Amino acid sequence: MEYLLELAASPAAWAALATLIAMEVVLGIDNLIFISILTNKLPVQFRTKARRIGISMALILRLGLLSTVAFIVTLTEPVFEVMGQAFSWKDMILIAGGLFLVWKATTEIHHSVDPAEKEEQSVSNKVAIGFAAAIGQILLLDLVFSIDSIVTAVGMTQHLPIMIIAVIVAVLVMLLASEPLARFINDNPTVVMLALGFLIMIGMTLIAEGFGAHVPKGYIYTAMAFSAAIECLNIWSRKARLKREAKAG
Repeated sequence: MEYLLELAASPAAWAALATLIAMEVVLGIDNLIFISILTNKLPVQFRTKARRIGISMALILRLGLLSTVAFIVTLTEPVFEVMGQAFSWKDMILIAGGLFLVWKATTEIHHSVDPAEKEEQSVSNKVAIGFAAAIGQILLLDLVFSIDSIVTAVGMTQHLPIMIIAVIVAVLVMLLASEPLARFINDNPTVVMLALGFLIMIGMTLIAEGFGAHVPKGYIYTAMAFSAAIECLNIWSRKARLKREAKAG
């Protein structure tokens, strides 16, 4: 109890908490984009449930991993070496997760641009993925992003209560933002392609980090924010043009 009171009275602890919450929220964007795109392929009545399950499992995974911080830290220790390049369990998990993201996003882009594939789906009148498959894929990426998130948290503070609070707040923000983001992506088809491009970029970043090439997150998220801002301008421009055409007609 005294330990918690000392933390609550420490300005450094509050500063660390605010910084870590901001970092966890930013890291959660990747996970949230993937969940939004994947659940939008489900029937409407299952989408909200799938998103809530996926984000809830992300919280459970992260809190579970926080309870084994000592083990998580060992994941960064080299396991084997290839041509002078050492690989840890964290590196291998990041590479596997990155490859999965690149494969998944590329597959989704192919489905979006292949008319024959779309026609076949509309004739068969089947959803592209099942509920169980969607949850399974969400859990797989939850694990990858959770390990990356926890390792980042451990690197920023040694206080477990601060890590727990930051993770809970970040996941609650994800939960609140999931519905508006998924609705926005679903209502604007061009945004889907942009989001899939983000996922490919994120996947390549995970692979690069797995091979020891550190990519500053600020560059990635700045590029994403700039692209998203341009797409928002395009959306507003299209809506304005449609209004003018409707008035002229």
